[in-house]
Amino acid sequence: MRPSHRQPDELRAISLERAVVKYAEGSCFVKFGDTHVLVTATLEDRLPPWLKGQARGWVTAEYGMLPRATSERTRRESSAGKQTGRTVEIQRLIGRSLRAVVDLEALGERQITIDCDVIQADGGTRTASITGAWVALHDCLAWMKARDMLRGGEVLRDHVAAVSCGVHNGLAVLDLDYAEDSTADTDANFVLTGNGGIVEIQATAEKVPFSETEFLVLLGLARKGTGRLIELQKMAVM
Repeated sequence: MRPSHRQPDELRAISLERAVVKYAEGSCFVKFGDTHVLVTATLEDRLPPWLKGQARGWVTAEYGMLPRATSERTRRESSAGKQTGRTVEIQRLIGRSLRAVVDLEALGERQITIDCDVIQADGGTRTASITGAWVALHDCLAWMKARDMLRGGEVLRDHVAAVSCGVHNGLAVLDLDYAEDSTADTDANFVLTGNGGIVEIQATAEKVPFSETEFLVLLGLARKGTGRLIELQKMAVM
């Protein structure tokens, strides 16, 4: 039995609430169980210096956790003077995941910055961030389209969502919360598109190496989980 009493292939309760921030071009408050993340999308008429003059845009992300997102207060990274390696790795993952489904040339020379602020953490903050970020990005692009700011056809070419899977107490499970994630034998994050494409897989054996067969079981769970998340994304933006 899982600590949460869920079935092995059962997601936590998921919600995607749009348009929660007045001033942002796109926003989403995403909940994966007790993991809550506020995501905003901001359109900016600027680009990284290395992209100037290339007639295409950019989608990037920033990620952070509020001090009491966890059971004990975490010092703000701004007070420490630098971001942790974990923070940098997660925000780069979010940016890569979104760029995989965006026609950057259609943006023109503009940048969309996705901010993911973790209000409460109970495992899976990066997967919740990516899933909610797609909704915020969708609404930002819709805002641009309504103002004739986009070139060509569909800028957002597909959905993208992410979910964690792992082996806990010898059982392959979907969407790990902190109780499972912190004691898992194997921990993996899958970023998949609506058409089944793989954007990124992060998989680690925490105790003993896992087999190819076990990996394929986790991939099957991830496909089921992201399929459901993408259904929820579609419902959210209807």
